[in-house]
Amino acid sequence: MNRAEMLARLEKEKEWDIIIIGGGATGLGAAVDASSRGYKTLLLERLDFAKGTSSRATKLVHGGVRYLAQGNIKLVMEALRERGLLLKNAPHLTRNQAFVLPSYSWRGKWFYGIGLKIYDLMSGKLSIGKTKLLSSKTTARYLPAVTTDRLSGGILYHDGQFDDARLALNLAQTAAEQGAVVLNYMEVFDLDKEKDKVSGVFAEDILSGKEYELKAKAVINATGVFTDDILEMDDERHHHIVSPSQGIHFVVDKKFFPGDHAMMIPKTDDGRVLFAVPWHNHVIIGTTDTPVQEPLPEPTPLDEEIAFIFRNINRYLTTNITKADIKTVFAGLRPLVKAPGQKNTALMPRDHTIIVSKSNLITITGGKWTTYRRMAKDAVDNAAFVSKVTRKPCITETLHIHGWTEDPDSKETLRFYGSDAAGIKQLMNENHFLSERLHPAFDYTKAMVVWAVQKEMAMTIEDVLARRMRMLFLDAQAAIDTAPAVAAIMAKEMGKDDNWVKEQTEQFTALAKKYLLPQA
Repeated sequence: MNRAEMLARLEKEKEWDIIIIGGGATGLGAAVDASSRGYKTLLLERLDFAKGTSSRATKLVHGGVRYLAQGNIKLVMEALRERGLLLKNAPHLTRNQAFVLPSYSWRGKWFYGIGLKIYDLMSGKLSIGKTKLLSSKTTARYLPAVTTDRLSGGILYHDGQFDDARLALNLAQTAAEQGAVVLNYMEVFDLDKEKDKVSGVFAEDILSGKEYELKAKAVINATGVFTDDILEMDDERHHHIVSPSQGIHFVVDKKFFPGDHAMMIPKTDDGRVLFAVPWHNHVIIGTTDTPVQEPLPEPTPLDEEIAFIFRNINRYLTTNITKADIKTVFAGLRPLVKAPGQKNTALMPRDHTIIVSKSNLITITGGKWTTYRRMAKDAVDNAAFVSKVTRKPCITETLHIHGWTEDPDSKETLRFYGSDAAGIKQLMNENHFLSERLHPAFDYTKAMVVWAVQKEMAMTIEDVLARRMRMLFLDAQAAIDTAPAVAAIMAKEMGKDDNWVKEQTEQFTALAKKYLLPQA
């Protein structure tokens, strides 16, 4: 996947069947769906793939236990089915994760036990593990850091876990393999219209400044929390439909939450569930649900959100996590569709919504990572209808995602590269320098930086350390320390000078410092 080659193809094509605006989960899923059906497909992302919400999830592929409690059976059923399909189509990026819900009352143990058993049964043939009631002794063994005072027992259940940004990248690669052109750092600044119907877009290459007029039979708006910005291009009188909600996560060393089981706390101060999930040899703790007025590409954790997680997680752990223990804190925004009369974003529906405007602009928003494939199918079905192209069936239920392999590498870091791990090993074998680690605390090697530039369309240090590797989301200070070495390797691969290295390092350092909690 090479950006220069993609741009060359962009120059040659006179009209696309479908142009997709947005390179997050839904947009990339739509690019895979459309291109695999044989449609001429172009995807444009104004920053990097999964720069926003789609790299900032709780890393769960799940039906949503709390949606079941809210009575949203349809969403849970759909998500559980999609969970099963994703685990089959991307085994290198996903895994079966065992969860334990600790209970401190006999009544709660049975109440949640029955609910989670129903959750398991709803997955049918795609079930990934049996739900079991646990004694207090077994619960404490599975969750070594859990508070045992008055512990009644627990419930063991299973859900999926994944690497969100790596999945987004692999979707971009899959779409490219199916014939799509996918471009990061390409901003759509207006819609093109003929006779009041959308006929394409105007876009600017952020890296070169070059502008393009791009024609299409159908345009899909898949911009998440920025959905309303595109809708305003279509109609200046448009009323906003997205109510952004912010969620933050802490990342800590595994010593604060040892073991292989994740923990789910079923009820917190604001009614949300709280998770502690092992991920990349660290533990992610989250999340919150805070309404925000203005969506930003780089949202900032709020003091009350930080206090909320500390307050709730430390009720359940003996390790007493403090600010000094947080390796990184990151925030993401959910594109929740406004519900009439509902102001509490924690209670807003997570179903996806499709709107076809009078101009034939197709907008898809809402939803969740787990259901990205179904959202993409619905968007492309609508695009095919309004554009009057030949209707072709969706094939993504059984389409293997780039990197698919039956036998992922046993090493944790290489595992997430799937079949591409062989290419990285070859680079290291050919050049011993590239086999060196970037940081003593991580298995990421210099070869992975080269691979990110050559094969994964990484254009900045942030692209590499935040999304091609996940170091920024695991240990912000380690990422800052690593940035100069990454910049030097990238500069050599990309033909950049010392000024580029200096500028990139300074920009990334300023960004990464925002992922560090200020110490009291």
